[in-house]
Amino acid sequence: MSRMDEIDAATRTEIEAAAFRRLQKHLMEDRPDVQNIDLMNLAGFCRNCLARWTQEAAAERGLEMTKDEAREAYYGMPYDQWRDTHQTEATEATRAAFDAAQKHEASEG
Repeated sequence: MSRMDEIDAATRTEIEAAAFRRLQKHLMEDRPDVQNIDLMNLAGFCRNCLARWTQEAAAERGLEMTKDEAREAYYGMPYDQWRDTHQTEATEATRAAFDAAQKHEASEG
C-alpha cells in the first residue's frame, strides 16, 4: 500500500491536481522549447493529449468543452497562437520516428 492510498479522496485529488498544474507549468513556461512531436516520440503523449484528457474529464462530468476550448484552457491561449509562437518544423528524422511509433502503437492496439 502506498502513502497515497492512505490519504482521503479530497486531499488525494488536491495533490494530483497540484501535480498536474506543475506539469502544465513545466511544459508551458519552463520548457516551451520542447516540441509536441518530441514528447510524443519519447513519452507517447503531448500537450494536445493533456488538453484532450481535460476535455474528456469535463465530458465525464457532464460539461461540454470543445477541442479548441480544451486546448485554450491547457495552453493558456488559443492553440494557433501557441503554435505560431513556439512550434518549429519537425525534422525528417523526428517525423519518421513519430510515424514508426504510431505504426507500432497501432499494431499493439
